[in-house]
Amino acid sequence: MELLKVQDLHVFYDAIHAIKGVSFNVEEGSIVTLIGANGAGKSSILKSISNLIPVGSESYIEFNSESTMKYKAHDLVKKGISHVPEGRRVFPDLTVRDNLIMGAYVVKDRKRLKEDLKMVYEYFPRLEERKHQTAGTLSGGEQQMLAMGRALMSHPKIMLLDEPSMGLAPLLVDQIFNIIEKINREEKTTILLVEQNAKRALEVSHYGYVLETGNIVTEGKSEDLLNDPKLIEAYLST
Repeated sequence: MELLKVQDLHVFYDAIHAIKGVSFNVEEGSIVTLIGANGAGKSSILKSISNLIPVGSESYIEFNSESTMKYKAHDLVKKGISHVPEGRRVFPDLTVRDNLIMGAYVVKDRKRLKEDLKMVYEYFPRLEERKHQTAGTLSGGEQQMLAMGRALMSHPKIMLLDEPSMGLAPLLVDQIFNIIEKINREEKTTILLVEQNAKRALEVSHYGYVLETGNIVTEGKSEDLLNDPKLIEAYLST
């Protein structure tokens, strides 16, 4: 079943045509990745899905068989879309625990809130160790864990992950990607992953789209893209 459908997406920044009629689907329960060079438009696509930036009048985005175009970003969280932005964007002066609770503003049941905190701490034990620490004092890897944990607190149907490995040491990158796979498997959460580490993104995803200057130029099963000679030369060679 198609959980997310993007059709003829156009995004403009003043005179710059950043996204040029992109169309793609995300199947429920899958991990789908968008890969491409800096400036290809990956982050703009995620922001469009979350209604954080305006899109062209011909654009159409459908989530869970309903158009998202009339909803504001905070309404889409209630619908089941959680966005983990590039750069983490945690609340630096709030504690780890309070950051997580901010992610659960759609949850009114206090018992469920406690259960959700426990669930996040099981995925990210480091956050429980740091729960009374202010988020601004965490390392980059810990802030990435916090941003993902905060998104999980709303029980999303889909998580939009924007460059989760950016600026992290290789050991932490492996840890973050392992958790992404675990969340997808155990919580049945669909994931749309934007990632510059193309090889790692394709290793954890089921399907991939390759963007160049606002256009999708290649798509396919991730295992096939990993073995595509052109992609290996352009994105996957070390």
